[in-house]
Amino acid sequence: MSHQVGGLAPEFHAKAYCHKEFQTISSAQYRGKWVCLFFYPLDFTFVCPTEIRAFAEKEAEFAKANCQILGCSTDSEHCHKAWFERDLPEVKFPILADTAHQIASSYGVLLEDKGIALRGTFLIDPKGVLQWMTVNALDVGRSVDEVLRTLQALQTGSLCPADWRPGKATLS
Repeated sequence: MSHQVGGLAPEFHAKAYCHKEFQTISSAQYRGKWVCLFFYPLDFTFVCPTEIRAFAEKEAEFAKANCQILGCSTDSEHCHKAWFERDLPEVKFPILADTAHQIASSYGVLLEDKGIALRGTFLIDPKGVLQWMTVNALDVGRSVDEVLRTLQALQTGSLCPADWRPGKATLS
């Protein structure tokens, strides 16, 4: 991977589908907020909608933590529109169209031989610094609860022990 936790997250600029409309999204527009950027392989698949729905169910909790959720796959914004309007109408956050594979490549999750992304998840702080990342194999969905817990732990600014949860004592 070309980036590390503690370094600046790769910047991006892309077309996106966001709840019945097309937008242009850039990483710069989220400075001052936390960002949860997650990659998934393809639209119209089996594991992906379970993860995307899980993020949608927790969107209010991420928003309460000043965190914008952004999804991303190598499908086009038109493919996203067709799939989300048919199967995932409850999703309100932007889904980036990485048809040139530049975003997935810059985050180190592109499977070049297949032209798709692994299930990468990245938490980026308000200054654009990558604070956490995890990458799952194609067949294994991620835990959105763990992503949210990690975000909340990072936001304490303290040392957090294993399995720390909001309301629990930190180590500092």
